[in-house]
Formats: sequence, C-alpha cells, structure tokens
Amino acid sequence: MALSTAPYKGARDFYPEDQRIEMYIFFVWREVALKFGYEEYNASIIESEELYLSKTSQEIVNEQTYSFEDRGGRKVTLRPEMTPTVSRMVAARRQELAYPLRLFSIPNVWRYERPQRGRLREHWQLNVDLFGVSELAADHEMIILADSIMQRFGANRDSYSIRINSRKLIDHLLKTRYSMDEENALAVIRLIDKKNKMTKEVFNDGLQKLVHSDHIEELTGILDANDFSSLPDDVRALPSAQQIHNLQMLLGRVGITNVTFDTSLMRGFDYYTDIVFEMFDTAPENNRSLFGGGRYDGLVGLFGVEPLPTVGFGMGDVSIRDFLETHKLLPEFGTTVDVAVLIVGNHYEALVELISDLRSEGIHVAVDATDRKLDKKIKSADKSGYKKVLIIGDNELKIKRVVLKDLETGQETSVSFANIADKLFS
Repeated sequence: MALSTAPYKGARDFYPEDQRIEMYIFFVWREVALKFGYEEYNASIIESEELYLSKTSQEIVNEQTYSFEDRGGRKVTLRPEMTPTVSRMVAARRQELAYPLRLFSIPNVWRYERPQRGRLREHWQLNVDLFGVSELAADHEMIILADSIMQRFGANRDSYSIRINSRKLIDHLLKTRYSMDEENALAVIRLIDKKNKMTKEVFNDGLQKLVHSDHIEELTGILDANDFSSLPDDVRALPSAQQIHNLQMLLGRVGITNVTFDTSLMRGFDYYTDIVFEMFDTAPENNRSLFGGGRYDGLVGLFGVEPLPTVGFGMGDVSIRDFLETHKLLPEFGTTVDVAVLIVGNHYEALVELISDLRSEGIHVAVDATDRKLDKKIKSADKSGYKKVLIIGDNELKIKRVVLKDLETGQETSVSFANIADKLFS
C-alpha cells in the first residue's frame, strides 16, 4: 500500500507559491512591529504541560493541546499559544530587563481542534506584547499597531471592525453588583464568550442556571448594548467603563473610528484582566473574527516574581490570508529567479566560473545542466515561472556569447559573456 501524499490533518504543505504569500505576511508583520520599536525573540515549541494548566482556559488544556509524556517521564505540550512562553521568559529575567519592554515573535503553534475556514491545527502567529506600562497608553498603542498592520496590507477600515470591552468591568458587575463568587463568575464569563456561537434561547437558558433571576434582565440588556451610551447611567460611571470609553475616543483621534464597545466580548483565555479587543472581517462571505488580544497583568507574577502590567495580541496567518484573499489584497508573486542558464551539451564544468560571476553580481541564477533537449528545458523554465533564460551550447561557448531569450515575448538576443549582467537589467 502506497503512503499518503496528504499532510497531517489540520496542517499545511507550503509549495513555493504558498511560501511566497507566507513570507509576504511575515514581512509586513515584522516591518510594522519594528517600526513601533518592538524587538523579535523566539523559543522552543515544546513547553512543560504545567505552564498551560496554570492560567490558560481549561477547554484549551483539556481538549485542544498536543500533550504527551517524553522519554524522561516529563509531561510536555506543543505550545498552543505564545503568551505563557513570553511571560515565562520575561519572568526569568525580571530584574535584568528594561521597561517598557516591547517584544514580538512569529511562532509556530498547535491546537487539536476541528479544522475549518480560518482555523487549522497548526498555524503561525504574530505575537506582540508590551510589558511594564499600566496606563491606557499601552492598550492604545497595541490597537494602533494592529490597525497599522491592516493598513499596511492595504485594507480599508470599512473592511474590518474593532470591538473592545473590559473584563474588569464585567468582573465588577458579576462579583460586586451581582454578588457572585469567583467560580460562578468565571462560568458566566465562559458562557458569554460563546454567546455568538449559540442561539438566544440556549444562551438565556445557560444564564438562568448561573445568574439569579433578579439580575438576568439587566445583565442581558448590558450584554446587548451596542455602544457606551446604551449602558445604564451607573454602569457608565464605573472607572472601568470610563476607561474603555476613553480608549475609544483616543482611537478616534488618530483616525481609527471603526471601533465598537461590545460588552459581550470576553476573549477565551482566563488570564485577561482588563481591556480586551478583537478584529472582525466585515465582508459577508468572511464575516468572522480575525485576531484579538488584551491586557493580562497577572501572568508574569505566576512565576514567583513581581507582577508586570502587560498587554498584547496574536494574529494568525490563516485568518489573515483568508482576509487578504477575500478583499483581493494579495500582490502577485513570481519567482525570485532572475535568469535560468540552460546548458546544451556537457559543458557544466566549463561554465562554473561564469555562473559564479553572475551570482556574485547579485543575479539570482538557476541552472539546468540536464541532458534533456533544449525545447524541454525551455518548457520547464517557463513552467517554473522564469521570465528569461540564457542558452549556452557548443557554438556559444566557443565564441563566448550566450543567447538571451525572453520567455514572455519570445525575443532572442546574442550577448557577450562580459555584458550579460548589463543586458539582463537593461
């Protein structure tokens, strides 16, 4: 029985045409992150399982991680996200690092979930984190950076929306206003997080099991509020609500007006402590979440060091590529090969210096020294996407000239060995 040629379910193969798109996405991510003063880091894809048991959501740990026992009897996990890892790294050098600390990475991450549009089991993700700033300026910077990435990709702001909320606000309502304990409040938060994935009836039924009947009407009204002015007066007066309103106003001052105050936005991770945000594609055919993030001030402190205020986000390559394809924002990518040298006859050894000289001049050269006929070599070069070829046979070698053929126009030109580079770019 022949082996399957398919990749592992939920993972991808990247042929050159796909890798070009991937590298373009990475290039934009790096360019914008560096422009904002962030520095790149990396880490191993394998972590101790206990790193995720501490503060990541139980659903992810119990149902979505690739966890196993290594040969030394240690329980390890292929990282499902980067936030716990970077928090561990910062905690390891808590006193040595300078703050504010701006870090970014583009890690490979794994989650065992049902593959679907925008979500696979393996993907690459831009992670951007700002450590050491408790003021609203950090949350503001993070959303501006995320918006700048979308702008750099060429997106119009009407093609995506940004939803913001405050976990601190929701925590206050549940624990103080409705007198819930930590466990019950967390259960409500997890229910709210899935609100848009279930029917209204199922959601209300879940609320009735968790929330006192006296509070359900007010809570559902708050969760359905679509802007700051729709909240009750005393809720609007809360510091956490005022802060999220101020954030929206600050974003508007720099032209980011596609922002909605969404009190039902929770983000799935347990470690979020205050402002959270999420970006959504507004196209009907791809109307889904693209990426998100928020503030997680307590995660570094779990490693036994003084806590650090932190805000960050993660942006996956799968959902961003879907967005770029949906809105026709991907550039046309071609091969990076400038010219292919097609050697006719057994002349490779005689041409190694010429080929090396071309490459030393910065020319990207592919060589076909096979014994196939010339027409097959030309067809293969065309199929590979090469625009120009240099044909060198017995006669060309004797007179030290090549035939430069443009595969798009069919035009052929005789060029001396010494003038190849000039002619290629003329």
